[in-house]
Amino acid sequence: HWTERQKHPIDDVLDRKLIELAKPALEARQPVSIELPIRNVDRSTGAMLSGEVAKRFRHKGLREDTISVKLTGTAGQSFGAFLARGVSFELVGAANDYVGKGLSGGRIVIRPPENTKIVAAESIIVGNTVLYGATEGEAYFCGVAGERFAVRNSGVAAVVEGVGDHGCEYMTGGIVVVIGQTGRNFAAGMSGGVAYVLDEVGDFAERCNMAMVELEPVPEEDDLME
Repeated sequence: HWTERQKHPIDDVLDRKLIELAKPALEARQPVSIELPIRNVDRSTGAMLSGEVAKRFRHKGLREDTISVKLTGTAGQSFGAFLARGVSFELVGAANDYVGKGLSGGRIVIRPPENTKIVAAESIIVGNTVLYGATEGEAYFCGVAGERFAVRNSGVAAVVEGVGDHGCEYMTGGIVVVIGQTGRNFAAGMSGGVAYVLDEVGDFAERCNMAMVELEPVPEEDDLME
């Protein structure tokens, strides 16, 4: 029986504001552009907004970039989780773990500020387990990701400047482009999709789990024309 009032602290979450500002898109499919700050206490940003899109338009969602959101700051965990078709998030700053978890057709772009002294290719910009279980959409990270990048990815196209251990683990579909180094055990249990990895040093094979994948050089443009 009821003994204690439950606390569901979601009345003031950032998504409430996003849903309000996105009403023209949600009610009349009109494009909207939104700019807001974000903090690391803002978790699962985009999930409730995407829920509203799904309620109205099912998985078909909205036209590309109908809801365009630019955020500035450091996002909390699960930024862009389950982001729906027609929703685009650009984050100027950085994010924590689980970015793009269950991505469902939306687009995520994360980059450092233009005036920063950070060298993106040498700096972590998103945390661990990014794009876990993502099924559709695009993700672009101007910087390095933590461990278990794109685990169980089944359809997302993603670009990142480096990943930690266990990248593309159990991946079944989609495309991942790593224009930098990877950690160990890359592609463990990977049964589908394609990963393009920049191997400037020539030691990627030592960090790749070869149990279920094969390594091939990217064909030269001249070879593709033949």
